[in-house]
Amino acid sequence: MRRKRGRPIDGWLIIDKPSGMTSTQVVGKARWLLDAQKVGHGGTLDPLATGLLPLAFGKATKTVPYVMDGTKIYHFTLKMGEARDSDDADGTVTGYSDVRPTDDQLRAALPALTGNIMQVPPVFSALKVGGQRSYDMAREGRPPALPPRPARVDRFELIERIDRDTAVFEVESGKGVYMRALARDVALACGTVGHITVLRRLRVGPFTVADAITLDKLAPNDDKASALPELLRPVETALADIPAVALTEDEAASLMHGRAISLVDLMGRLPKVDGEDSPLCATEGGRVLGICRLQDGLLRPVRIL
Repeated sequence: MRRKRGRPIDGWLIIDKPSGMTSTQVVGKARWLLDAQKVGHGGTLDPLATGLLPLAFGKATKTVPYVMDGTKIYHFTLKMGEARDSDDADGTVTGYSDVRPTDDQLRAALPALTGNIMQVPPVFSALKVGGQRSYDMAREGRPPALPPRPARVDRFELIERIDRDTAVFEVESGKGVYMRALARDVALACGTVGHITVLRRLRVGPFTVADAITLDKLAPNDDKASALPELLRPVETALADIPAVALTEDEAASLMHGRAISLVDLMGRLPKVDGEDSPLCATEGGRVLGICRLQDGLLRPVRIL
């Protein structure tokens, strides 16, 4: 059997993505620099965007969905008076407006865009329409009419008014929220048009931009092996925000073999969760075993690490 190319590396590498690179390009560069077998990322950033891009190596790829489900924080800069087809500075101008809302008018528009909302995604997005990517259709001059999608915005604040045309916002949200659409919609709600000129992600789940390093900090070629231990974070770091339940040695053995555990046996050890289907992190002796869910009176294994 042919050996997989690259070294088996497990853990998280937290990158501060530069503007101008796609998330896939960052993954490819990190894979090459560290000669890794398997790498994924915890949430796509637009090429224009900078900031937090968690990279998952090896076994850490199993925990990517739990990172992507976590809270995200962004800063974006809105330029008012000019609409663009991509809703950011990389697009083509499609309209103008002389209206410039006041700070109070901008703030008054934010509550309607906060909470559980319905959001129309940008046409330059990876969503599929009839088997085709929306951005491919838009580039061919036939942008699709995308239907609104549910989105959750926990916090939306105006944090700086740079000048008459420009304002900076901070957003705390769940997964699948498009910052370009929020920028477009807050401008429209104030009777003008606008687009994002700067977008930076500051948090994804348990990771913050303070944890991040730039790509040029990765040791190339012969130096990469010695640099790895101090750069990589453990696989279980991604699960820090998930409530944990401690198992006995026998219970851990059962779980590792795919067997469910009765909740009667776990009475007094179960943490509070939002609902029966909420994820739990199973541990034994301080070691993370994997992700479980409470279903039908049982603790069922979902993903063993």
